Amino acid sequence: MQAKLAKIKLLLLDVDGVLTDGRIIYDNKGNELKAFDVKDGHGLKMLQRAGIKIGIITGRSSEVVSRRAAELRIEILYQGALQKLEPYLEILSDLGLTDDQVAYIGDDVVDLPILRRVGFSATVADAVPDIPPLVDYVSSRPGGGGAVREICDLLLRASGQWEELTERYFDRNQ
Repeated sequence: MQAKLAKIKLLLLDVDGVLTDGRIIYDNKGNELKAFDVKDGHGLKMLQRAGIKIGIITGRSSEVVSRRAAELRIEILYQGALQKLEPYLEILSDLGLTDDQVAYIGDDVVDLPILRRVGFSATVADAVPDIPPLVDYVSSRPGGGGAVREICDLLLRASGQWEELTERYFDRNQ
């Protein structure tokens, strides 16, 4: 697994069930609400500092997702992608990457076409039952509850950049 992780230059994510717990909440005015875990966001920012690009491919379209992507400075964003393989192939072409340089986190059968292709495939602890046997890694945490951070940390450690990126948080000289 370490060899696969070390090649990764791009992490792609699903949203509902991965970056969120999968619930969609509407207020009485029809506004859509989603909850995102700040630890996941920090993990994604650390990956960006390590030079790993981040992207989102989601089947739904939501202003909330656009806002979260903007906050995290995620420029690769495909919403309303009912067939996720098409935007995936477009991203590979645009960035000049190969499958083995990409990691993908998905939680449902719609994610399988990408999960089967990428160099490192992962899912969340509460994914639909068909997914865990087919991926390289299953997080110990649920979607929207730190699963993305767990996988970000794996990628950072495999890249050899964990120590450097976390040095300012840990006083290792004591």
